[in-house]
Amino acid sequence: MSVSGIRDETCYLAAGFADEMDARGVRLSLLVAPRLKDKYRLADDAVTTAWLRERREHGDAIVLHGYDQAATKRRRAEFATLSKHEAKLRLLAADRVLEHAGLRTRVFAPPRWVASPGAMSVLPETGFRTMAGLGAVHDLTRGTLQRGRVFGIGEGFKAEPWWCRALVLGAGRAAKRGGLVRLSITAKQLGNEGPRQAVLDAVDLALFHEATSQVYRWNSPSQELGAA
Repeated sequence: MSVSGIRDETCYLAAGFADEMDARGVRLSLLVAPRLKDKYRLADDAVTTAWLRERREHGDAIVLHGYDQAATKRRRAEFATLSKHEAKLRLLAADRVLEHAGLRTRVFAPPRWVASPGAMSVLPETGFRTMAGLGAVHDLTRGTLQRGRVFGIGEGFKAEPWWCRALVLGAGRAAKRGGLVRLSITAKQLGNEGPRQAVLDAVDLALFHEATSQVYRWNSPSQELGAA
């Protein structure tokens, strides 16, 4: 289960959702970008960075989620078309910000889950070991992957009632057959009752089918690659 778009205005929504996940024994992957809007800087947001550090100590994972370019209807996701050189510059800049904030991570999930071939090729050079894409989780060290699509709300995914229902059903089917269940929601959408309840229902249904909680991470050779 991952949450993106966490910032000063949405941190309280993410915190409330984290409490509900704690009650279910589900850990979170917290997708973090140093700059979500032109006027927002994670480095200047002491409350959010402190909360993120606390959540990591609690067992959640921090995942780098781009640098500073939010996708819009007219503009593609930040890492979707970048050259290798430009992707490297953005990754290194973002890595420095997270390191300074005490949130450094070796796991990357591109905005809208899409990374260009150039971005994919430069991730290992910049120290990243896992990349969570739209249809699979990639182990960049071993060159392997685990397939499983993202069921998301917000950030390129729909939030209409029909999609919320489809998300619950899709998560349930994947969990029933023992597959990888990847759920994602933006912190902003957690403020909307319908999308928030859909994600809670999807989590509960996956747990009913005996899914186990994981986070995006890189594992040692004795462990399996996993996410939830």
